[in-house]
Amino acid sequence: SNIAAVLRGKNKPTFTPHNDGGDFVVVVNAEKVKLTGRKFETKLYQHHTGYIGGLKEETASELLARKPDQLVKKAVKGMLPKTTLGRAQLAKLRVYAGTEHPHSAQQPVELKLG
Repeated sequence: SNIAAVLRGKNKPTFTPHNDGGDFVVVVNAEKVKLTGRKFETKLYQHHTGYIGGLKEETASELLARKPDQLVKKAVKGMLPKTTLGRAQLAKLRVYAGTEHPHSAQQPVELKLG
């Protein structure tokens, strides 16, 4: 939820809900994400292929094994507004499974969470 707040710009004194005043966020080590309880086995992620009967489901553990960055991205997407502004804010999020990322030229500042 801290990532969503930074993407929206809620940590700034100039926050207005109708303007995109948030910052870009780079998340690393997405494969080390932890979920509480039994959510790894019980939480389902669904998507539709577009074909008849094409509703696909996978658990959080399957999604983490296949695409660990998508697990974090889908969680943050659920915290943002479901509008064009929310989609623009989600485009400012970059998630990487490992520790390496190609954004070192932008001199990112580490954000302390928790």
